[in-house]
Amino acid sequence: MKKLVTLATSILLSLTFVMGAQAKTLRLAYDADPVSLDPHEQLSGGMLQLSHMIFDPLVRWNKEMTFDPRLAKSWERLDEYTVRFHLRKGIKFHSGNPFTAKDVVWTFERLKQSADFKGLFQPFKELNAVDDYTIDLVTSKPYPLVMHMATYIFPMDSKFYSGTDKNGNPKEMLKKHADTYASTHASGTGPYIVSKRQQGVRVDFKRFGDYWDKKSPGNVTDIVLTPIKESPTRVAALLSGDVDFIAPVPPTDLKRIRKSPKAELVTMSGTRIITFQLNQKRRAEFENKQVRQAMVYAVNNVGIVKKIMKGFATPAAQQSPKGYTGHVASLEPRYDLAKAEHLMKEAGYEKGFTVTMMAPNNRYVNDAKIAQAVASMLSKINIRVDLKTMPKAQYWPKFDERAADIMMIGWHSDTEDSANFSEFLVMCSDEKTGYGQYNSGNYCNKAVDKLILASQGETDEAKRTAMLQQVEKILYDDAAFVPLHWQDLAWASRKGVHIEKIVNVMNFPYLGDLVID
Repeated sequence: MKKLVTLATSILLSLTFVMGAQAKTLRLAYDADPVSLDPHEQLSGGMLQLSHMIFDPLVRWNKEMTFDPRLAKSWERLDEYTVRFHLRKGIKFHSGNPFTAKDVVWTFERLKQSADFKGLFQPFKELNAVDDYTIDLVTSKPYPLVMHMATYIFPMDSKFYSGTDKNGNPKEMLKKHADTYASTHASGTGPYIVSKRQQGVRVDFKRFGDYWDKKSPGNVTDIVLTPIKESPTRVAALLSGDVDFIAPVPPTDLKRIRKSPKAELVTMSGTRIITFQLNQKRRAEFENKQVRQAMVYAVNNVGIVKKIMKGFATPAAQQSPKGYTGHVASLEPRYDLAKAEHLMKEAGYEKGFTVTMMAPNNRYVNDAKIAQAVASMLSKINIRVDLKTMPKAQYWPKFDERAADIMMIGWHSDTEDSANFSEFLVMCSDEKTGYGQYNSGNYCNKAVDKLILASQGETDEAKRTAMLQQVEKILYDDAAFVPLHWQDLAWASRKGVHIEKIVNVMNFPYLGDLVID
């Protein structure tokens, strides 16, 4: 009862904030709503967006791709293994509980237990509280990406999540796709409180009146998030004035929005790779490298970018986009139908075979259309595809089950570094470490794993670059997956909603800083 009272008090403080300034409501339409309120349940763009609204990280990326202080006000490296963070004082969680180093330690230990996040935190030995407002983040060996990983530590209210729920389960329980306390209740230090939520229909947010960041320019007091799966409907809602801000914007409507006197469009080159993974444990054919190579040669990803993406993407032949450490300029898309047919014949599969394929229909730009195109292309080498597409809320449990022979996955590097792609998408799957957590193809190459692990402790930039480029070359030769493209980014708003200042290449707009005229 006490927790309910304190949370209600926080909402009353939010109302006081509204009365002190003119209330500004943002009507936000995304292609889907977050699958949970538990920030550790799933590592995805949608969940990270939610984390920046309800919680706060120790530090966060800025547009210059350096780090801004958030709950950590400063930091310094003590030695090659340890970075010390000094925390802000006087901050409260939504429940009213004070924020201290204890909450950061508790959150770190929970991250290490998360199926999705523990792979990211493998290089870290421990997080220690020096005092109530000082912590030491310690790695097992020299590690070049400590600050990158600090952007993923969103301290949770350890007191709020203590005890048991009405069913007798621990409130801190972390379980995927389950009705846990943490998946339906949240207490963070972030700018917004979830005031109402109906999964798949609507989520309402209220500005936290006791929010610590008094320097934030944000003046949005309320946010109404409505998931609109169909891209044309989402665009129509913006242009008609029914919503204020939409994402993503389909390539087919970029010109239409640019021409509208009522709307603003913001675009950026993207780094999210879109791929299909080929499950080698489900299909013996996919264990044959020539079959995998044939499938890569059969998929015209340049054509997909031109016709389906309307040029609003970059055809890919590897995981690492241009500008990333592991990018290899000589690796290019390799569509060649005659070559594909020849490889199938050499592999003994000239007559082909039938496979199942699954893809989301509201997670990536034009995902269902892309899946249909790839299925059609594979039919030309006699690989017959039984395709099923579904909303992402239903897709992710199926993905976790590895429920089809071929599955779509998109990935934006969590660390803005090449190694992260491999850590999650192609390293040998290991439940204990979390590596290969999103490797539904069950691809496993020990040489790749060895290089990735070695790169984690390599602080010589030239040596590390050589390691990560070698990884890309091995994956290319192995046809470890079917690469499609790097997806560009686009957001749109009505005039007077200044989204250009809060959107970023990571694709989680800092809505707490949004200004509306």
